[in-house]
Amino acid sequence: MRWDAPGTVELAREQGLSEEEYGRILDSIGRTPNLTELGIFAALWSEHCSYKSSRVHLRKLPTSGRRVVQGPGENAGVVDLGGGWVTVFKMESHNHPSFIEPYQGAATGVGGILRDIFTMGARPIMLLDSLRFGSLDAPRMPHLVDGVVRGIGDYGNCVGVPTVGGEVDFHPSYNGNVLVNVMCVGVARADGLFFGRASGPGNSVVYLGSKTGRDGIHGATMASDVFDESASEKRPTVQVGDPFTEKLLIECCLELMGKGLVVGIQDMGAAGLTSSAFEMAARAGCGLTLDLSLVPARERGMTPYELMLSESQERMLLVAAPPDVPGVLEVCHRWGLDAVEVGSVTAEPEVVATFEGREAFRLPVAPLVDDAPRYERPWVRPAPAAAVTLPPLHNRDWGADLRALLASPAFADTRPVWQQYDQSVGASTVVGPGADAALLLLPGTSIGVAATTDCNALACGLDPFNGAAQAVAEAVRNLACVGAEPVGVTDCLNFGSPENPKVMGQFVAALEGMAEACRAFEVPVVSGNVSFYNETSGSAILPTPTVGMVGVVPEVRHRPRGTWREGEALYLLGAAEGELGGSRFLQLVLGLEAGPVPAVDYAAESRAAAVVRGLVRQGLAAAKDLSDGGLAVAAAEMSGGTVGAELALPEGVAPARALFGEWRGGFLVAVEPENEQALVRACEGSPVNRLGAVGGSRLKIALGGNVLLDEPVEELEGLRENGLKWLSES
Repeated sequence: MRWDAPGTVELAREQGLSEEEYGRILDSIGRTPNLTELGIFAALWSEHCSYKSSRVHLRKLPTSGRRVVQGPGENAGVVDLGGGWVTVFKMESHNHPSFIEPYQGAATGVGGILRDIFTMGARPIMLLDSLRFGSLDAPRMPHLVDGVVRGIGDYGNCVGVPTVGGEVDFHPSYNGNVLVNVMCVGVARADGLFFGRASGPGNSVVYLGSKTGRDGIHGATMASDVFDESASEKRPTVQVGDPFTEKLLIECCLELMGKGLVVGIQDMGAAGLTSSAFEMAARAGCGLTLDLSLVPARERGMTPYELMLSESQERMLLVAAPPDVPGVLEVCHRWGLDAVEVGSVTAEPEVVATFEGREAFRLPVAPLVDDAPRYERPWVRPAPAAAVTLPPLHNRDWGADLRALLASPAFADTRPVWQQYDQSVGASTVVGPGADAALLLLPGTSIGVAATTDCNALACGLDPFNGAAQAVAEAVRNLACVGAEPVGVTDCLNFGSPENPKVMGQFVAALEGMAEACRAFEVPVVSGNVSFYNETSGSAILPTPTVGMVGVVPEVRHRPRGTWREGEALYLLGAAEGELGGSRFLQLVLGLEAGPVPAVDYAAESRAAAVVRGLVRQGLAAAKDLSDGGLAVAAAEMSGGTVGAELALPEGVAPARALFGEWRGGFLVAVEPENEQALVRACEGSPVNRLGAVGGSRLKIALGGNVLLDEPVEELEGLRENGLKWLSES
């Protein structure tokens, strides 16, 4: 079909637009759109680009605070670190592409989130990934795990940004729709930020980066649709990444910014040239003229439709003052990148493009961006999971229960994943993968920048409100374990189809739970992503509202550690018992995915986190927060498989709740004997129990003189090491 042929309602439907939306297009432009114009509307009005089902609810999140420099609405959020420095961060999903083609899907997810950061003028310093896979015996699942892990590792390693943290989990709900959420954190001087705005009528528009191909066309609309058995046929919509070009692009853009040659800049992400052109124009209240014949193309015969909607990677759109264009082109060509002046900024708020001397399209900006459809989808508030009757929980083999947990993929040592990632490039990593949170030094300073990703999807499936709130609390605790104060959140909200009232109810409840927790902890949400339609053949994933949290350590004086040392005393900060509702013990040992999931005790959580934060900053303690698996799993992990410990639980506790209970907001803390009094003083007003001491080669936990479990720590660590060992051997 010709690129200038009229777009019909049937073509609109094929591109994901409803008949009602097609009518809105006719009303907004007063005529029938041509095929290229229809494709532009379909891309920018897709769920992935417009957030048409979520935007009415996203306003519930707290987005401002004393440290916030830039909240949602730009390429990434920005938070003040002090000393004239800021951190720029965001998390994005690349779920659908990674299910279709795991290696390239995950790799280009890394490339895209990197561009969101350096587009703002920040140098990326770390990557984290939050991954969800199905059962390892599900069709294609080992292939998917292997491809995703290699894709993330290869791209990050080649581009020179360390992958230093994240999480991996498994559940059958992801059998038909894996989740690949990638977070990037960058740093910049506060006076060196740039924004995605096409400001200044008369300024020039420059295309730079890789040439445009036919890969990724309709990527945004594909990400806004559910899967069925034919998902693999959508392979052509997955982009192909080139990390070596990305590295050149990073250095080129940062040089252009440093020389003051940039007025505005944005990467060509979802919807490619379409999104960058229209969104930059919308932010500035201006318009653009483009000559698509000038766009560097790597394939012959590409049409305006293909040039506008391609999602080829490693491309940017830049606005510069006309006298600066020669300097821009010189820098780009010196870095070996294509760079062409393709248009200019206009005062009229419309984007007009020509191709081979003919008008390809003429569209007003507002209907496509600011006035895109907004839906208040019907939703049904989910009822929190009720308590279930448990089987008798006395006289059990608690050691066997601990072994069962540690042998499951959920508790597997993730070394086979992160050993494929470079964790130390840049020489600023203080704490890397395998810890509760990552910690890097801000280059040239003693300021520490920490980050973590967290979500217990099982809990969110049982109770989206409390589950999402608990994810925020878990992130606060993880940052405390490396001495960091939380300063900002980015999120990646992964759900099924918003057209299902039950799924939409999960989304609303989770968003409200996250909002409550962020307000209580005074941690604003400054960026994020919504990923709907994560379902296959009507089967949706567990609601997975992933929290990415960034923290700061004003001065790093000690290297935090998450393992104990011979001779240290062990203390439990927080309640002596946890709750079993929504716990891994119920799920993996008893085979029950059941609630309830408790509400967060914000006051207690905040006090405990503040205590641990202070102890870690002073180098007085090693800490591990009690989350999945409870105290027994935390103890096994703190042993590192090398040194054991003897613990005595407080009198009167129930063994199951003391060993494997969750949601208590507590920490297992190890201190040298000479620091015990300092710990006790710091905990004044909060529950604290001395459990025992580190030594020997076995983990022994007793209650009232009765030994509940007595296991060799080397064997416990071996169970964890075997869970994903096949990845390192494949």
